[in-house]
Amino acid sequence: MTILSEDQLRQVIEDAVQRQPVTDMHTHLYSPNFGDILLWGVDELLTYHYLVAEVMRWSDIQTADFWKLSKQEQAELIWQKLFLEHSPISEACRGVLTSLQGLGADLSTRDLASYREAIDQASDNAAQVRRVLELANVDHVVMTNDPFDDKERPIWLNGTKPDANFHAALRIDPLLNDYANSKHRLREWGYDVSDEWDDRSAAEVTRFLTDWIERMDPVYMAVSLPPTFAFPEESDRGRIIRDCILPVSRKTGIPFAMMIGVKKRVHPELRDAGDYLAKASMEPLEHLLSTYPDNKFIVTMLSRENQHELAVLGRKFRNLLIFGCWWFLNNPIIINEMTRMRFELLGLSVVPQHSDARVLDQLIYKWKHSKELIAGILFDKYADVLRTGWPLDAAEIRRDVADLFRNNFWRFVGRENMVRYDDEPAPSAAL
Repeated sequence: MTILSEDQLRQVIEDAVQRQPVTDMHTHLYSPNFGDILLWGVDELLTYHYLVAEVMRWSDIQTADFWKLSKQEQAELIWQKLFLEHSPISEACRGVLTSLQGLGADLSTRDLASYREAIDQASDNAAQVRRVLELANVDHVVMTNDPFDDKERPIWLNGTKPDANFHAALRIDPLLNDYANSKHRLREWGYDVSDEWDDRSAAEVTRFLTDWIERMDPVYMAVSLPPTFAFPEESDRGRIIRDCILPVSRKTGIPFAMMIGVKKRVHPELRDAGDYLAKASMEPLEHLLSTYPDNKFIVTMLSRENQHELAVLGRKFRNLLIFGCWWFLNNPIIINEMTRMRFELLGLSVVPQHSDARVLDQLIYKWKHSKELIAGILFDKYADVLRTGWPLDAAEIRRDVADLFRNNFWRFVGRENMVRYDDEPAPSAAL
């Protein structure tokens, strides 16, 4: 054991964090062989829904007219308003700049056309994926895979399997949040669900889940839930969770991931940019954790006001894995606050961040920005320990960092073969 001094500590932590490959446990990305549903490139970066919402604060264009523009025209409007007419200091704008910089763009030129020419010329999805994963130091990506999505569903039905570095997550929002409509699609696909919820309906929804688990091999089942989420509840959602999701999750060992607190479409004309948030009750999660101890739950919440309660629940129930700074919380000041609180309450037993990336190139900025913040927080926490007289060793710090950015997730989802430290070989082939 080589005992570190406080002067050595910061460099050891920064080096460990920067070198550590990441398992990005929640994204909206896709394996490169899934075709054009994988988004990447300059115009996709600029038309991300965060920036669509932001440009509406500066532009007098009508929302309906904005959507009539081509993708390139939308990107040019956003570039003009948010980057040229005003300084790009928001986290969403800074993220675009960090991504462009990472991809080799000379930002001093402010020349959007040259960035397109230089960056958007990758030969294919696979080439761009290899490039971005290397730049972001991400070696495994968990997708969001929705069997109700008309673009994605045929890919799976055709037998396409994701590349080794991409892993499925079975997304079930339509099933839980819009069963009144989804049950008609289930019937079209050969699942004999009734108009009223009964044993046959429960069996058929269970069969649907089982079929897609077999097809996708997901690491978890996931849903985004409103702040009004209640459980137990005699509703479509409550009954499906009780009679189908929880039994399937328990039987297969596949955790149920809940992202709680989003209010959809408070400004419908903005589409994906029109969502909002609100504080949620913690009682449904408390009930699930205590009543179903043999089930595993992966949870993040959207309201800042829920974070302390969530962390305290994590102290009580080991069947809960808390992860990431989701959506509107993915801002440096809040990441800093939330991550410090979690470390102080839960130690190193969390997953501090995920990217939630919808555009491949966002991995560059999401992980660069987050790693810088997390390294600073870890320095403060380790320095506090060091000052008590407890010795710290560089190898122990590298172990802890590997757990935070990779192994805590894989252990929780039961994939022990994916647990790896820096002196061990990768468990799956690189792209």
